[in-house]
Amino acid sequence: VQLVESGGGLLQAGDSLRLACVASGNIFSIDAMEWHRQAPGKQRELVATISHSGHTNYADSVKGRFTISRDAKNTMYLQMNSLKPEDTAVYYCYAKYYSDSYTYLTVWGQGTLVTVSS
Repeated sequence: VQLVESGGGLLQAGDSLRLACVASGNIFSIDAMEWHRQAPGKQRELVATISHSGHTNYADSVKGRFTISRDAKNTMYLQMNSLKPEDTAVYYCYAKYYSDSYTYLTVWGQGTLVTVSS
């Protein structure tokens, strides 16, 4: 199973950006999906989560600015509005899923860089 993120880039403060994460491989079904980020010199932190049923949670630092969503085709999105320089980080997607042999597993994407200038 593989997660591939896309959509990162160089932006200015106040801009908007949408990240996508596509899951592929021997997936029976995806349970929860998450976005994490790691800023330079800092630990990786949880940004947002979305359950199989669509229930969402956000870090306080992004509430009201970021929106996580997913579709029926194993793709997750992160809409980021009103970007701030402190949002600069490598953004990773993460999924908990059942394989086609019904084994519960987890997987990380390779990350996509978002850089926000002031």
